[in-house]
Amino acid sequence: MKTRKLGHTGLDISVLSFGASSLGSVFRETDDRESIRTVHRAIDCGINYIDVSPYYGMTKAENVLGQAIREIPRDKFLLSTKAGRYGENEFDFTAKRIFSSVEESLERLHTDYLDILFLHDIEFVPSPIILEEAIPAIHALKKQGKIRFTGISGLPLQLFETLIPQIEVDTILSYCHYSLNDSSLLDILPLMQEKGIGVVNAAPLSMGLLSTRQAADWHPADKQLQDICRQAAEHCAAKGSDIAKLAIQYSTGNEKIPTTLVSTAAPDEIEKNASWVGEEPDQELLEEVLEILKPIHNRSWISGCPEYNK
Repeated sequence: MKTRKLGHTGLDISVLSFGASSLGSVFRETDDRESIRTVHRAIDCGINYIDVSPYYGMTKAENVLGQAIREIPRDKFLLSTKAGRYGENEFDFTAKRIFSSVEESLERLHTDYLDILFLHDIEFVPSPIILEEAIPAIHALKKQGKIRFTGISGLPLQLFETLIPQIEVDTILSYCHYSLNDSSLLDILPLMQEKGIGVVNAAPLSMGLLSTRQAADWHPADKQLQDICRQAAEHCAAKGSDIAKLAIQYSTGNEKIPTTLVSTAAPDEIEKNASWVGEEPDQELLEEVLEILKPIHNRSWISGCPEYNK
């Protein structure tokens, strides 16, 4: 699989990467043995980057992933996890908790270092705690060799626009902002390029919006956004195509975006996703889908504190 450089980290990262949230049974009940096979299949398909978090399945995803990767040579993959978010409304970005969180994650993942540590969904806490506690903590972990590179993650793009000029990090993880229905991540790429920050894009299906199925009850998108995304998916289905294929090709096709995370706990699904990468998308279908999505293009939803949602 094709790789791209992740900012100034020097890491060569596969354009499609593996999001391990599904291993935590966050979307459906999963079989751990099948989940482990999915991780192995992803590596076999040329995917070399895996992302997880203690929040996914309340540590289940990390535990299952740890079982999978202990069977794979550590130099065969890049690994990131997160710290700071541990439950639906449970956040702790104090330095003490970040240090302990990393130690717990390393134990669950059966490794002695992380390639990247992201501060997870930082928009849910006031910025002073991030600036005064969390950022110094991840810099200390980098000096200790527990992590190779630092990062922050969150939904509002204003989060990155506000904090990046004030901090030093190596990477960001953004989700639901570079997909068929929302390409607003492009707006902040000049800032990331200026700073040499690597960009990880996640949720090319907009957390299930781009599907013929009804979005999950917890999905924060408004009804019009959900309905029009489903219309686009149904249009693809009527043409004998899968919108997931178009979405993955769209998201991985932009040379300015190093990698896009997809999540599944099904071996055949990750193999199928990987097989789509590098193929030229059906241009006529792409134009039709983008036209359907025009009324809700770049529409998102509020997440976190008001200071990042102005």
